[in-house]
This record gives sequence, C-alpha cells and structure tokens, in this order.
Amino acid sequence: MNSQPFKNIAIGVAFSPNLKANLYEAARLSLLLKAKLHLIHIGDKTVEKVTQVNNCLASFVEHQLEFSLDFQTGKPEESIIKYVENKKIELIILGAVQKEDLLTYYLGSIARKIARAAACSVLLLIKPSIHRRGCAHIVVDGMESNNCKRCIYTAFILGNVLDSDRITIVEEIKKSELSIKVKDDKTLRKANLQREKLMRKENARVDRILESVDTAFTENITIEKRAIFGKRGYSIGHFAQICRADLLIINAPKKLSLLDRIFTNDIEHILTELPTDVLILK
Repeated sequence: MNSQPFKNIAIGVAFSPNLKANLYEAARLSLLLKAKLHLIHIGDKTVEKVTQVNNCLASFVEHQLEFSLDFQTGKPEESIIKYVENKKIELIILGAVQKEDLLTYYLGSIARKIARAAACSVLLLIKPSIHRRGCAHIVVDGMESNNCKRCIYTAFILGNVLDSDRITIVEEIKKSELSIKVKDDKTLRKANLQREKLMRKENARVDRILESVDTAFTENITIEKRAIFGKRGYSIGHFAQICRADLLIINAPKKLSLLDRIFTNDIEHILTELPTDVLILK
C-alpha cells in the first residue's frame, strides 16, 4: 500500500478574496502528504502577485513546504489541463461553487471543465478555509471497478493524515440488478432475499479489499459499509449529503461525453450539485 498517493499537487490560483484560503488548504495538504505544490496562475506575472503569494505561504515554507509559482496564458481550463499533463501533476485542487445553474451546467464552469477533462485526480473545494477544518467523516466509492482498491486505499491514507475518525464505504447497486418484480407478498419476500444476497456479495468483496489494507491505517478509524440501491452517482452523492460527510472520494468514469452530461449519468449528478468537498480519483 503506497502511503504517498500524490507527490505533485497543483492548484489554480486566482487573485480573488478566496486566495489565502485556497492557498492554505493546498499548502496544508501538501505538507501532510509530503508533496511538492505547484501554483498555476493564468495571467501576467507581476511583482505584486509574486509578493502576495510568498507572504501567504511564508509560514508553510518555514515547515519545509516546497512550491513553485508558474504564470500561464490562454484560456484557463485549456492552459491548466495542458500544464497538469506536462508537469505530470497527480492531483489538482480547485475551488468550486456548490451548485451549477442550468446555463453554467451546459456551458461549463472552469472547475468542472477541468474536473471532466484533466488527466490527473481532482479535489473540488466548496468551502476553503484559512483555519484547518476537521475531516471527521469520509465517504468513499466502493463500487466494483478496476480502480476500487486504490479508491479505498486513498480514503484510509487521507483519513489518517486528516485525522478522520470514520470512513463509510458505499457500494452502489443498480436497481436493474433486482430482477424480481414485486407483485404480491410472495414476490416481495423473494425480492428481499435477492436484495440481501446482493448486499452480502458486495460486502464480501469490500471485506477482501479491507483485509489487504495495513492495520496501521485502519486501527483508529471506524469503518462502515453501506450498500445502496439506486442511480449510480446520484445515490452516493445524496448519501454523502444527508450524513454530512466532510469529504466524498469517487472514481472517475473512463470517459465523459456530451451525452453523459445531457442525461446526467454517474459523476455528472455529483458535479451538478456538489454534496461536500469531492475528490475525483483518476
């Protein structure tokens, strides 16, 4: 189990009222993960901008933060996506509004465009803070996929550095997997038995992954498993919202097309209305 999931972290820097909060969030995480921090600003380089960033990060540099500040030109989303690829960034942090309105949804906000297209993992922050916030509860995508094990491993690594005390692994099961149609008491009983069988199967699969996680990462964290029947993407986002999770970790789909956005599939449910801070693993 690799205890350092991200060695190179980037953040898009806009000189807005949230500048200090965004920089503090990125710097704290970089120090916790022993990663280098890359700052990207789309715009002209000025002495004032460089001084402002250096002043913001001075206290973190005293604790051995390694960072670079790069100025780029062009459209923000295109420049950042290209930068991430060229620098081999493994995680990019972006500030995001919690909800896309209809117009923004189809035109695409900068943060969401990057989340859909970037080759690296993306952390979307809806409420960046200068002061460190607690991350008591992490909800993680446990749906069966090639990336499921990495997703769960990452949840425990982050849970330890962020001092989390609870991780809930959510296994989303499509309603279509319930083949029995309920018509009467007899079919209801059969449907319930099938539901329980699917839940046991999913829990057994997750248990096998948990057995391979180092006990040092699990011993101080309460682990819960939840099998949820419903629309993939929507169900886990709704669950994270109602249980007031501090962080939701999900696997990125292989490819997002225009049709995925029009019909709001999987990750699009979450991107449309972020339930909390969201880490999309790629």
